[in-house]
Amino acid sequence: MTQTVPESDVDSLHRAIAARGAQTVHVAIPDVDGGLRERRLPLASLPEALGPAGSFCNVLHEWDVTDTVHGPGPFVGERIQADADSVRAYPFEADAVWVLADFAGPHRATSPRELLKAQLARAAARGFDVRAAFEFEWLVFDEDAQSLRAKRYANLAPWAPDNRCWDAQSAAINADVVAAQQAMLAAADIAVFGLGMELGAGCMEATLAATGGLRAADDAVFFKLASRAFFRRRGQTACFMAQSDAAAPGLSGHVHLSLGDASGRNLFRGPAGELTAAARHFTGGVLALLPEMIALPLHTVNAYRRLSPGNWAPRTPTWSFGGYTTAVRAVAGDFPSARLEFRIPGADVNPYLGLAMYLAAGLWGMENAVEPPPPATGDGRLHTYPGMRALPRDLMSAADALAESATARALLGDTFVDAYVASRRHEFDSLRRAVSAEEKARYFEIA
Repeated sequence: MTQTVPESDVDSLHRAIAARGAQTVHVAIPDVDGGLRERRLPLASLPEALGPAGSFCNVLHEWDVTDTVHGPGPFVGERIQADADSVRAYPFEADAVWVLADFAGPHRATSPRELLKAQLARAAARGFDVRAAFEFEWLVFDEDAQSLRAKRYANLAPWAPDNRCWDAQSAAINADVVAAQQAMLAAADIAVFGLGMELGAGCMEATLAATGGLRAADDAVFFKLASRAFFRRRGQTACFMAQSDAAAPGLSGHVHLSLGDASGRNLFRGPAGELTAAARHFTGGVLALLPEMIALPLHTVNAYRRLSPGNWAPRTPTWSFGGYTTAVRAVAGDFPSARLEFRIPGADVNPYLGLAMYLAAGLWGMENAVEPPPPATGDGRLHTYPGMRALPRDLMSAADALAESATARALLGDTFVDAYVASRRHEFDSLRRAVSAEEKARYFEIA
């Protein structure tokens, strides 16, 4: 597990960065919504910035995506600590690196990355090694920051309007762009299993390489940030909204996960057509807790629009062998990459929260030997089990369910749950008065 650099060891971090030949350091702190906020520092400033007198304004966890404050304050400088193992190349500037840092004071308890680290520590205490990978779909538009605002995000021009899903011709036409993006990702130390064109106009898909749990989430956060920057620098826009409009495909951010034991054996690897005991109980825990913890993998108002008819996204707490319409897809068999794929998250997922929830619920299932229901057959989106609890259909309902969950509080801590629930209620309320063009067209003249 990645260790936070002790306060007395800033010099070691300084040396590790210097060993890469870097003269500039982008110190990035995760926010609650899956973004990174940073300070760009010359290498010589690092000891002071991360030393006893260094700090970062703790308003970060009480900011929403529009930088609107929703917490009570007071907002002051709070000590931060950097993670030496997170150092990676910065792909947009020569002789520069990224390093992740986080709050070391009271706001440590409300940090998404620290929440994931706590779940990884639970797994490690049981002798489990967590391997994970994220898989994203996103849309690219031939629009820049100015044109998006001029058009008010409507009637946008898609890049590659002739694209078809997995089409070899689309891949050939756009090969130079895909190759350039992959080179940029490699320059940021982000390993990619696959990258290419996907479903419809302007749609792309990337599966990141499997790695340790914390690194997998870090890679996913940097992947989205770097990809958005890559296309914006080309005068375009990469959109990771779960549902960008009614006619667009729902975009996913799936989580692939396996557990290994001390010998390196994959605990989800077993006979074809069967789940191992570990995989069975992990799945049982996820399905049991999903109705009360879904606010973590689906943390935006828009995320719930993807769970609607017409999309492949699962809408019930179900599982199947290899099915693409259930919440958990078991890729099960006697092969090294046997895994459980979590298909609820959309492309807008905060990777730290999505993986933390998945792991927390799965480990709870293993600890309590929770048996899953039988696998769904047919269309998993419509499948129900006797006594099954429905998933919340909007962010406020999801936040309320999380607030009332004694199990979630035991797994995540009251401090995190209370702060996070408050932030999600604020996020829902911020759009409560918003009126869409479709709503006006439906009601304007006849209501």
